[in-house]
Amino acid sequence: MNIDIGISTEDRAKIVDSLSGVLADSYMLYLKTHNFHWNVTGPMFQTLHVMFQEQYTELWNALDDIAERIRALGHFAPGTYQRYAELSTIKEEANVPGAQEMIRQLVAGQEAVARTARAAFRIADAADDQPTAGMLATRMEIHEKNAWMLRAFLEQGAGHTQGEASSDSKN
Repeated sequence: MNIDIGISTEDRAKIVDSLSGVLADSYMLYLKTHNFHWNVTGPMFQTLHVMFQEQYTELWNALDDIAERIRALGHFAPGTYQRYAELSTIKEEANVPGAQEMIRQLVAGQEAVARTARAAFRIADAADDQPTAGMLATRMEIHEKNAWMLRAFLEQGAGHTQGEASSDSKN
């Protein structure tokens, strides 16, 4: 069936390829975040358990938007673990790391999705695909904010207040 939405067949294919990477990275991050939600332990258990749930729930909802955009562009969305593993820049965690390592991995995952979305944004923007570009701009904003919030937990362990860190940097 011919699709005539003002974006060429070739551009739609490029956009879909890039969105498939965003979908794969998002799904792998969703899975990792949900895993860590179930398995986090330690003194920050309650806070991290709740934060991880908020983040995986947001990711779960985003997956549908990304996949449906791929469908609106006339292609099938990838939908298997094998395909996600092939497309994703985020690797599975086979073990159950400690809370600090979970946070580090989730920061890296949030940043990875932001980078993948940013690359896809450039492709969508160049093709004058405002709906995809807008969705990707939102995804970048969310992942950058999530990474910042997770990084705050890692800074907490440094043993410095903001003022102390500033005075240390002067020495």
